Amino acid sequence: MKKYITLIFAVSVLLTGCKKESEATETKEATEVEKPDEHEDPNVAHFTEEQIKTVGIQMGSIESKELSNTIKVSGMLTVPNQNKAFVTPSYSGIVRSLYVQPGSYVSKGKVIATISNPDLIVMQQQLQQVNGQIRMAELEVTRAQQLYKGNAAPLKKFQQAQTDLATLRSQRSGLQKQLGSIGAAQGYSSSLSVRAPISGTVSKVIAQIGSNVDMASPIAEIVSNSALHLDIYVYEKDLGKVQPGQTIHFTLTNSPGKEYDAKITSIGTAFEGESKTVPVHAQVVGDRTGLIDGMNVAAVISLDNQTAASVPTEAIVNDKGQDFIFIIQNEHEEEGKNEKVSALKKESNKKTTEEKEVSFEKIPVAKGVTDLGYTQITPLKIIPGNAKVVVKNAFFILAKMNNKGEEGHGH
Repeated sequence: MKKYITLIFAVSVLLTGCKKESEATETKEATEVEKPDEHEDPNVAHFTEEQIKTVGIQMGSIESKELSNTIKVSGMLTVPNQNKAFVTPSYSGIVRSLYVQPGSYVSKGKVIATISNPDLIVMQQQLQQVNGQIRMAELEVTRAQQLYKGNAAPLKKFQQAQTDLATLRSQRSGLQKQLGSIGAAQGYSSSLSVRAPISGTVSKVIAQIGSNVDMASPIAEIVSNSALHLDIYVYEKDLGKVQPGQTIHFTLTNSPGKEYDAKITSIGTAFEGESKTVPVHAQVVGDRTGLIDGMNVAAVISLDNQTAASVPTEAIVNDKGQDFIFIIQNEHEEEGKNEKVSALKKESNKKTTEEKEVSFEKIPVAKGVTDLGYTQITPLKIIPGNAKVVVKNAFFILAKMNNKGEEGHGH
């Protein structure tokens, strides 16, 4: 109800503004300026750019849509598990810093948090001790070798020195790999960087600064929308018409104004529970702006490539039983019609500045199939191929046009 009151108020403001403009120009000179418009086309309405902005008129174009030979379905957007990841540390510790928040995009390998654990210093200390022991063992091997060659020591002592050195080197390798696997420095530091395992968008941050986390405690979750899938459910009677490669047009259930596309990649081979529907999987293609894992959608599967001229359903208005759309009138035609008016306005010298006007022409159309917020149309009058069409708040133009007609009858 609030929406309709707002619209009625906007119409009233628009019509009142038009009336005031008419009253303000009721002078002899103004009458002379308006004479060339006495027989103005009743199917054309003029709006200033300020009026267009005030009432929220929006323009678009006539699009080619596949709405006739289709199957209506519903479904949900999903991301495969291989494109989701929990961010978990490779070692336990206390979260000291967080560098992301929900909605942040991260690249694979980017540091998203740091944790601290004093035990890391113990491991690093062990590594340094082993490095020192290896240096001593290397000297011992060299000395034992020289003694053995000079027959001053038995072979067994030389072999024992070699074995001790190999053991120490193995310990060092193990410590280095252990520290490397958890991303810790080999120098002395109790901090550990936690990095993103995949590229994607952070869907949620689970931990907080001061949290005690381990390898089973996720810090955040990342979702990669690059592999966003559409899972739809097709009834048994329509299953024979569906095949891989077909295009699916879909809109979000809670936001039907924008259309997205997907391509069928695979068809299930079992019914989904008791619903007697079979799951069909599709890959979302093109624009993914605003799409999130788990969103519900309304969709149609295109069974052929036949398209027809279509406009948003909101672009069509009905007047006395006939459907119409509004297009921006050809600028060259408008220049010819208003040539004399412009000359007289310059001569009158009543205005130092002149507001630019946009002319909208009412075009009769025949409606076809309606689906996903679009309606197929057949214009009953030839219009330019690149015509700009009013796609939102067209009824304001109709209201002004009808009011102008009523005022004409009053005279």
